[in-house]
Amino acid sequence: MNSNNKAIKKKIKKLLDNERYQHTLGVAYTAAALAMRYREDPERLFTAGLLHDCAKNISNDEKYALCKKYKIALNEVEKKAPYLLHAKLGAYIAEHDFGIKDKDIINAVRYHTTGRPGMSLVEKIIFTADYIELNRNEAPGLTDIRELAFTDIDLAVRRILIDTLDYLSKGSRPVDPTTKETYDYYAKS
Repeated sequence: MNSNNKAIKKKIKKLLDNERYQHTLGVAYTAAALAMRYREDPERLFTAGLLHDCAKNISNDEKYALCKKYKIALNEVEKKAPYLLHAKLGAYIAEHDFGIKDKDIINAVRYHTTGRPGMSLVEKIIFTADYIELNRNEAPGLTDIRELAFTDIDLAVRRILIDTLDYLSKGSRPVDPTTKETYDYYAKS
């Protein structure tokens, strides 16, 4: 692990509760493993994994206030579902508080919950690593998705989107329009 990632890891540990920190480490290590599989820079993906939930433990009221302060545009679903705000706010924090200039890493943080049409490989890896990391164990078909992640990242992304939309349609949580757009995009590819 490079010195920059050591410093980020130390700061992230202070920002997150223990359970979220363990998840974050799981995502970072899974992302690094996927990076090696897909010939991407493992340190770069480890950085993105460390930062993906950097705003997760901020209270909902503070997330709203910070989004307003930093002029982060919110759609109607995000206004009703504060658990989604951590991604956009986290991208801002990654760039401005952690000094990240790599647009792929910033976008990976921003879209790790919803995905987006035309994701870069870095974005796909973080989107997938967040879903399959070792501490996750409740998603349907997780074993199959974990295998897919290391054989065909695009199929893994598509399968995660299908399962996510299925899960959200059965509950009372609203579906972010970006997730629907992302599914439509990857269902066609």
